[in-house]
Amino acid sequence: MIEKTLDSLIHKQNRKPNEIVVVNGGGRNNCQSVLKKWEKKYPFIKIIETKNINLSTSRNIGLPYCNGDLILQTDDDARPFPDWIEKIIKNHLVFKKAGVIGGEIIDNDGTTFLSKIADIVTFPKYDKICSVRSVPGVNSSYKKEVINQIGQYDQSLFRGEDVDYNWRVKEKGWHVLYVPEIKVRHIHRSTWKNLILQHYMYGKANYLVRKRWPEMYSPYPLHINNIYMFMKYFASWLWFPFTDAYYKARKMNHQINGFEVMVISIVNISNRIGIFMQKNFG
Repeated sequence: MIEKTLDSLIHKQNRKPNEIVVVNGGGRNNCQSVLKKWEKKYPFIKIIETKNINLSTSRNIGLPYCNGDLILQTDDDARPFPDWIEKIIKNHLVFKKAGVIGGEIIDNDGTTFLSKIADIVTFPKYDKICSVRSVPGVNSSYKKEVINQIGQYDQSLFRGEDVDYNWRVKEKGWHVLYVPEIKVRHIHRSTWKNLILQHYMYGKANYLVRKRWPEMYSPYPLHINNIYMFMKYFASWLWFPFTDAYYKARKMNHQINGFEVMVISIVNISNRIGIFMQKNFG
């Protein structure tokens, strides 16, 4: 997959990157030989070999090698649009107080029912530029000044490291900005089983992040110590997953399809089960 990502970043960008840092975790799908070919052809590519632990660890290994004033992050399963670099630079120049800027993530396939569901449930979508709590790491950019202030990603988090990091950015007084014109294509989960598992694991990770930051909004209460929290607990199972599914189904089609609402609700419930399992069983 990494070849198509590098092709998008080098051959297809309106504005070429000054440098590319690739952290290769090896493992079963080790792409070392492929990366060496690219590195030989393009000296501005830096390849760092390491053991694959998690995204937090890989990002922490790669960040010290990044020399620019802006650090753009993506993954090997993403294909940035041709104006990705250009528009990120433009928006960082316009929005001086934005420490983090990200944008839209679109399914690379986009034709099957599964891909459309994965697209609407996995990544946030907004119609205009807005301040948000977080943007996904696969389409994110940081001012180097912010990286220096915040430091490393939390390597104890197996997922949700971007949510945790971006919250820490907000705690320092910076804005986290979503700009819809900044786009990447992403290879979403290709089976229903993997999509459900992905959102189950998101639930587990989200509980850990929100436990660390109690002031961060969560539809699932950390503690049930009053009637409001008791009602919120039941709403997190019986109301929020279904209303969220309804609104997301409306984004997919102007006419509500009951089957789409049901499928999105199942994905949402898998997230709640992940939260429940992490809270009660670790």
